[in-house]
Order: sequence, then C-alpha cells, then structure tokens
Amino acid sequence: MDLKEIQTLIKFISSSKVDEVSIEQKDFKIKIRKNQTTVLQAQSPPIQVLPQASVQVPETSSSSETDSTIEKSINNGTSASTVEIKSPMIGTFYRKASPDKPSFVEVGDIIEKGQVICIIEAMKLFNEIEAEVSGKIVKVLVDDSNPVEYDQPLFLIEPS
Repeated sequence: MDLKEIQTLIKFISSSKVDEVSIEQKDFKIKIRKNQTTVLQAQSPPIQVLPQASVQVPETSSSSETDSTIEKSINNGTSASTVEIKSPMIGTFYRKASPDKPSFVEVGDIIEKGQVICIIEAMKLFNEIEAEVSGKIVKVLVDDSNPVEYDQPLFLIEPS
C-alpha cells in the first residue's frame, strides 16, 4: 500500500460512517480511527523510509459546524457571524500547491464547502484541507510556510 492509497483511504474513512478500519498484510499493518487521534503504523523491513506516521482525521459530521472544528470568533475583533476553520493536524501550512502556482484562496474570495483552501504538510505528506462551510474569506490567520498546531485557527470565514 503506497502513501497515495493511504491518503485516499483516510479521506474515505473521514467522509463515511465507519469509525474504525484495520488492514493487515504480511509486512504492513494500518489502523485508522475516526473522531480520535488516528495512528498509522507500518511494519516492514528495516529499509523502509517511513516506519511510522501519525495522521489525525478531522470530524466530518454535520454537527461539526457547532463543535470545536468551527467556532464563532467573537473574541478576535471580528463580527459574531464569522467562523474559524481550524487545522485538523500538526504540520506546515501552505497557501499554494507549489511556489509558482497561485494561492488556493485570497481574502474576499467566495468558497464552497469541500473546496481545497490550503495544504498542510505532515511527515512529508501533503494533505489538502477543504472548507467546512461555504462563505467568504474574511482573514487568513497563518502566514505561508509557517508551522501550525492541531486545532489552530487558519481562516476566518463569513458563512453564506
């Protein structure tokens, strides 16, 4: 199983009603849990470059708009109608797919739920972060190429 397949599996699990998946092959083992810290374990010959990787999968239930993944941001000096999109993992925040490409979103852009708004690199894996709500980008809270923490606000959105 290569990294692309693992990323696809994680996206599928996060958007499905399945809470846990475990796959074992003779030299590979992976266990993915939703709504918890997800641990990805790979056991293989000592030659493998990434023996362990940790990935956290964000909640995708409709109630997440009122949960900790999106919160009203009253204390940031913004209007009560803005919401925060927070980082679902620890890593490096990128506004562009590559240095020569345009930013995924700019302040003032109208976005749709599910639209890619940034990338977070974690353990040499580039994870596309999708908008959790539709609306207008009010503020980008993190500079390009800066490290981010789990649950750190990335964008302020004025929902539509």
